[in-house]
Amino acid sequence: MEMRNAPKNVVIVSGMSGSGKSTALRVFEDMGFFCVDGLPARMAPALIELFFSSSSTDYPGLAMGMDLRQPDFAGQWREVLQDMEKLSVRPTIIFTDSSDQVLLRRYATTRRPHPLATGNLGLEAALDREREILEPIRNQADLVVDTSHYSVHDLRRVIQDKWASIASLSQGMRVHLISFGFKYGAPAEADTVMDLRFLPNPYFVEDLRPLSGQDEAIARYVLDGEPGREYLKRLLEFLDFTVPLYAREGRYRLTMAFGCTGGRHRSVAVTEAVLAHLRARGYTVSVEHRHFSLG
Repeated sequence: MEMRNAPKNVVIVSGMSGSGKSTALRVFEDMGFFCVDGLPARMAPALIELFFSSSSTDYPGLAMGMDLRQPDFAGQWREVLQDMEKLSVRPTIIFTDSSDQVLLRRYATTRRPHPLATGNLGLEAALDREREILEPIRNQADLVVDTSHYSVHDLRRVIQDKWASIASLSQGMRVHLISFGFKYGAPAEADTVMDLRFLPNPYFVEDLRPLSGQDEAIARYVLDGEPGREYLKRLLEFLDFTVPLYAREGRYRLTMAFGCTGGRHRSVAVTEAVLAHLRARGYTVSVEHRHFSLG
């Protein structure tokens, strides 16, 4: 069967059981996508071909909630991506996750059984096994959403906001930068975390305290003197060396987090400097100042 047109949007929604995968899929349903939940991985290429060869192109795209817990998932997932590539399809992969403590609490509240829990495999062991099986798709996800501290309504808003951001980006490895405050917690989805609490803190300067790292006065205070100037120089050199290596490895997404105490001054200033540097190098970069209004 020959597809009439290459799909504009193909989205795969996956994640840990209990982390909000179905809620995330319903967001795409509300946006007018044709949605299918609980799809075995091997069926995805056939569904894509059928959907975009039919008259269903009135939909903005296809969103598939995949059940990826098959025993031979790793081998199946490689085959699925190869089959999609033959159809000229590069899906956007969204992965929802939560901490084990939150997942355990959610299962205790709902009293629903975990799909992998059996008489010989308790809930904690089932979560460990699920993480192991889903690791390939998490590593290749364009967007990882940690839902540990989100309500259903928060998750819907976050998915809508972040989808609008990544949908406008070009293909290739996507670099996502997060500034945050350690007193509110480090981002669980980050691949790398940089602790910036050694840099001079504008919070203790009365005239600078109301400003943020997006203001030039804060950037100068943090990065024009030492150790800020030397740190930024070495950080950018480090990124120039490592980011191409991540891309060469075939990564779809790299999430880097930069933290200070409150997430308003130092982390924002450094994140903005890294953002400008990577964009000047031609990378596709998005940014999130997570605790900007709290610091």
